[in-house]
Amino acid sequence: MPGQNEGADAHHPGVRHEESPRHRRRHLAAPVLAPATGPAPGPTPGPAAVPDAWGTPVEPEALLCPTCSTPLADGTHRGSDDRPDRADGGADRLLAALRASESRFRAAFCDAVIGMALIDPEDRIIEVNPAFAGLIGRSVGELVRTHLHEIIDPEGMPDRLFSELVRGERERFRVEKQLKHREGHEVWSKVTVSLIRDGAGQPLYTLALVEDITEQRRLGDRLEYQALHDPLTRLPNRAYFFERLDAACLSVTEEPAPGPAGGGSRRVGVCYLDLDGFATINEALGHRIGDQLLIAVATRLRHGFDGHDTHLVARMGGDEFAVLVTDSLGSEQLTELAGRILEALERPFDIAGHRLVVTASVGVVERSVHETTPTDLVKDADATLYWSKADGRARWTLYDPDRGAHQLTRQLLATALRPALERGEFTIEYQPLVGLADGAVHGAEALVRWRHPRYGTLSPDRFIPLAEESGAIVPLGKWVLEESCRQARQWLTEFPDTETFVSVNLAARQIWDSDVVADVARALDSTGLPARLLQLEITESALLGPGGRPLQALQALADMGVRIAIDDFGTGYSNLAYLSRLPVHVLKLDGTFIEGFRDPAPADRPGLPAFDSRRNDADEQIVGAMVQLAHTLGLTVTAEGIESAAQAERLRLTGCDTAQGWYFARPGEASLVAAILREGRPALDGR
Repeated sequence: MPGQNEGADAHHPGVRHEESPRHRRRHLAAPVLAPATGPAPGPTPGPAAVPDAWGTPVEPEALLCPTCSTPLADGTHRGSDDRPDRADGGADRLLAALRASESRFRAAFCDAVIGMALIDPEDRIIEVNPAFAGLIGRSVGELVRTHLHEIIDPEGMPDRLFSELVRGERERFRVEKQLKHREGHEVWSKVTVSLIRDGAGQPLYTLALVEDITEQRRLGDRLEYQALHDPLTRLPNRAYFFERLDAACLSVTEEPAPGPAGGGSRRVGVCYLDLDGFATINEALGHRIGDQLLIAVATRLRHGFDGHDTHLVARMGGDEFAVLVTDSLGSEQLTELAGRILEALERPFDIAGHRLVVTASVGVVERSVHETTPTDLVKDADATLYWSKADGRARWTLYDPDRGAHQLTRQLLATALRPALERGEFTIEYQPLVGLADGAVHGAEALVRWRHPRYGTLSPDRFIPLAEESGAIVPLGKWVLEESCRQARQWLTEFPDTETFVSVNLAARQIWDSDVVADVARALDSTGLPARLLQLEITESALLGPGGRPLQALQALADMGVRIAIDDFGTGYSNLAYLSRLPVHVLKLDGTFIEGFRDPAPADRPGLPAFDSRRNDADEQIVGAMVQLAHTLGLTVTAEGIESAAQAERLRLTGCDTAQGWYFARPGEASLVAAILREGRPALDGR
């Protein structure tokens, strides 16, 4: 039968022994050697020694069947039919089987596409295949007897696993290592090291299978680079920034504790910067120019402030960049760095034929790593950046803990506004509006207060701006409007002859985000208050804003009979041409115009300095002119912030109609206004 004399069946034709997995693995590596049993009995010399696959002479008596590992020392072997194979011809068949087995092994070894190396217990190479040699740019011959460490760096090798392997406690392990190429570069490879045992099961050799993964590693490196770098500017991105910052803060466990006993502490700092007016450049010149500007800014920052082991320049997103200093020497170093950043960016940028001049705002935070976390450090740096913008831009600002606490309080208040309204934490106080001619109470301004469970009673200036920013002013304004109308209706019921009106502040966002006309109509209808007894106050800036919507809404309210007052007149646009066309009934003068009225008239104080005298005269003339203008247009005038009888008298002489202030009454509960209405005039606090 063809092939009968090849392979594992050569010693017994027609018989195929079932191989166990262990035997099959053993045959793939080399012919199996029988354990040493001492000298062969008898003086008769046996057949000539046969070389194994590695060239080692093996006596026929020590040979095993390649199929079933049965000893062939006596020249016989029994097949499955229990008939002995005679020694005549057995050695020839065995030799043929060994050669065939070696031929198959060598073909697999030499033609394999992955590198293979057989290594002795002293870590010297016994044999390698061409794939292994080609992987490192060498020939097969020059690698034989080469020590393994000459081509594989021992640094980073898993010593424990390797020791377990050579002791026979482990069959194999895998590791990724760099091989040394002849030309000097490194070749990344995946190495699988397996143990080859002898016939007695003892460790004999190790077999290394080496697969080139250089391209995979390069791809992985490219993906890692893309994950940690900004694709536009090529700077490290936010993820890389936090990775470095985390490493700087984690190293605190290796540093001594702060204080006299610890001997000091590692410090870290951040300059967090944002380009001023970058959105305008994007809108005016297009995003392509904007992107090129970002690249130019990144290049200037990289060349000027990167390249140090302790400095990292990163793009955090949009037009925001950060410079991380991982071993800072103090806040002075960071503020000096921030100043140099501003100077570097002040030089013009020539972008696609445009000469662009940009500035930056920088927030600076510097502290001990024992006192912060990466998240808190960046949060405070970002907050400080916006303080810098609020302070005028084109500057750096150092983090201030007190200002940070105030900012945190603002944030907490903004978050708690809507829940506080649902919990009923808001209340309304009323301050009388008194006629300067007759001293009678004509109305009262509604002033909302927040009875905060932690911070106590908060005045409107503490939370109204937050409410406008967050949009909570809309539901809060509706509540104030309804409660004020309800209270004015009670005054009307109790004092029908006085017809005391209530004045309610109206925010611009209420006009933009809500149907304020419908809201007012609903409040008047539900409370039964006549429209003539409701006055709405709106600032100049909101009244004269773009779009025309405020004017349309106020015109509709005026047509309903509601009184419209311009609050803080003289501090906004002060566009006098609008006054004749606006649906306005009252001008409320800002308190700054009344400051000059706090001193007695110049004639009563001959020793008053000339400058102060001229200022008082100017304030009085300005107020007098505005009162005359208002009266000419059919408007009434109200002054705020009256604190003395002299102020009240001087304002009366200018023709001002009504006033409010602590001189007449402080803001208080609705019962305060009711008490004054019963008496007919306020008990003046200034007397």
